[in-house]
Amino acid sequence: MRWEDALVIDAPPDMVWALTADVEQWPATTPTMTSVVRLDEGPLRVGSQARIKQPGQAEAVWTVTALDEGRGFTWQTTRMGLTVIGSHLLEPVGAGCRNTLGIELRGRGAGLFWALLGPLLRRAVRTENRGFRDTAERQRATS
Repeated sequence: MRWEDALVIDAPPDMVWALTADVEQWPATTPTMTSVVRLDEGPLRVGSQARIKQPGQAEAVWTVTALDEGRGFTWQTTRMGLTVIGSHLLEPVGAGCRNTLGIELRGRGAGLFWALLGPLLRRAVRTENRGFRDTAERQRATS
């Protein structure tokens, strides 16, 4: 089960990438994150981990599984026997970029879980993407 939300952000891709890669600052960007704590130092890379607390959920450790510097990354966690995969992809569009956020569920029971919580997951991803857009466009306007 996979779902994506894409929107165009009127800010340069490098500015949006800086927001995307600085995962510890996400709680200032979106209300869907209570806290994000990196469990390693240095730039985001394959194998990097972060402990994330989201409203109404237990903390979860997310591990970066793929990264294309300046363009996107994928990470995953395991919850209730399911693998939850989040993806972030930036594509240049004119002077701005298209930001595509994705959520995917894999494993036994993914269909049932999606049927029950899909609307909540889709709303969270849309909210996060609009938070990235609003923050990046605010930063662009003041730079």
